[in-house]
Amino acid sequence: MAQIKNRTKKIALLLATATTLSGCAAADRIAGIGKPPPLTRIENPVEQSGYRPVRLPMPEIKPVVHQANSLWRSGANAFFDDQRAKQVGDILTVAVQITDKAKIDNTTKRSRTGEENVGSNSLVAGVAAQVAAAIPFSVDPSNLLNSTSNSSSTGTGSVDRQEELDVSIAAIVTQILPNGNMVIEGKQEIRVNNEVRELIVAGIVRPEDISATNTISSAQMAEARISYGGRGQITDVQQPRYGQQFLDIILPF
Repeated sequence: MAQIKNRTKKIALLLATATTLSGCAAADRIAGIGKPPPLTRIENPVEQSGYRPVRLPMPEIKPVVHQANSLWRSGANAFFDDQRAKQVGDILTVAVQITDKAKIDNTTKRSRTGEENVGSNSLVAGVAAQVAAAIPFSVDPSNLLNSTSNSSSTGTGSVDRQEELDVSIAAIVTQILPNGNMVIEGKQEIRVNNEVRELIVAGIVRPEDISATNTISSAQMAEARISYGGRGQITDVQQPRYGQQFLDIILPF
């Protein structure tokens, strides 16, 4: 009984807290009627509650060697400064351009009929009498075994798909492979009202495929992993409930 009372008190406290918070939010919205939405003031992000410093892979620190009367820089890949990504921690732009269109129409039809008949008109002497005595019903020696089978299957499949995606995202070099190729990964989140759109890109690129503007096409990425989706109220409404998804998995019909 005491446990029930404690649970009731906790539920009441949670409801009271939620009501207070919603009341404060409603009061703020009511106070802003007829006024433009205020802008958030500029504050130090490091001092904000819940701030966590970013930890990303960084290149190894290389000692700088100065050579007298020489224009060549130690560690440089070219005579002039190259702004393209070439080491861990560098940033490059990935142009995601996907125009996917597929149309497939398959029809399969198969049919098979089989019939087996085994019999003998002349049996060894005495065998027919023994068979007739052992089996209570009449036996026809010319039709001892008769089997008939018939199977038929028909299948039809059709796919008509067209997808198009054209976005750009900045990615970070996370690893340099032994052959010089670079592993890149980038993530972008855009929140509009209560909906967050996510774009994730990862793959392996060649340094020579990076253009002079430090940009590379998604078609030049090996082992490309591209994800574009969202999460929020609109996405929740468009998806079936968890209970329905669970039933779709376990129900055999």
